[in-house]
Amino acid sequence: MKITREIKTAILVIASILLFIWGYSFLKGRDLFNSYKTFYVEYENVEGLTSSAPVTLNGLNIGKVNSIKINETTGKLLVELQIKTDFPISKSSIASIYEPGFIAGKQIAIHPNFEDKTLAMDGDILSGNVILGLTASVSEKLIPLQEKIEKLMQSADTLLLGINNVFDKKGQESLKISLAELGKTMEQFHKASLSVNTLLDDNKAQINGVVTNFNKISGDFSKISDSLNKADLGKTVKNLNTTLAKVNGIMSGLESGKGTMGKMLNDDALYSNLSKTSKELELLLQDVRLYPTRYINVSLFGKKNKPYIATENDTILKK
Repeated sequence: MKITREIKTAILVIASILLFIWGYSFLKGRDLFNSYKTFYVEYENVEGLTSSAPVTLNGLNIGKVNSIKINETTGKLLVELQIKTDFPISKSSIASIYEPGFIAGKQIAIHPNFEDKTLAMDGDILSGNVILGLTASVSEKLIPLQEKIEKLMQSADTLLLGINNVFDKKGQESLKISLAELGKTMEQFHKASLSVNTLLDDNKAQINGVVTNFNKISGDFSKISDSLNKADLGKTVKNLNTTLAKVNGIMSGLESGKGTMGKMLNDDALYSNLSKTSKELELLLQDVRLYPTRYINVSLFGKKNKPYIATENDTILKK
């Protein structure tokens, strides 16, 4: 059977059309010979995300962004994802737009929910969010800092203008003189510091001796403190208090007239009797000295008693 020229031409045209469709799909990022799943995600903003951007799962490339369209009803951006993987993706998985680096464009990362056992089917809509990249994070933090710097610069300009208004030529000259005097003062302080250092160096031995003596005194005081602790000072004070209490009791008894000593101290009649007895004893002794023969009569020859002659120091008490 001969193939006519028309059949060959038709086969060539069909093959050309198929090749064109495959090439166009390949250029668009579609693979006609491999099966894939299509998921959709809605975002408020997809700035930096382009078609054919990679779709990753834990860093592994599992697909790409097929198209980005605007939902005319909600005004959100509908992103179509082509996924080529046998890994089970749950319906509650989240598709996050992130920026892997400074140079590379934005990509989409699938964060699967392993607790959800309901798998996403072809054509399902996944939840999405946007993770700020390093550039966006730095920009977000730099904007408030920039505003603060601008306010600070404005305050500094205002302050400088105020200083310029306050310090006229006379004030500036006074400020210069003050700074010069301050420089001289610092120089004198430096000289004084050198003198103090020299003095310390010259008396270093004496200072060391003083410190050594102080350490020794401190050690001796510590030993004294230990001795006092060992001596049971509390017990000694307690005994002293007991003794003082007893002495106070004795003194109270004497003041109240208890006992012999108390009566002697407080009984006026006893004092008068003692005084009278002492007086009579003194008279008796005086009489014995003046007239001893009245009390002792020893005479072998019967001589008369010689009269007593008083000396100048003798005092005869008269009734």
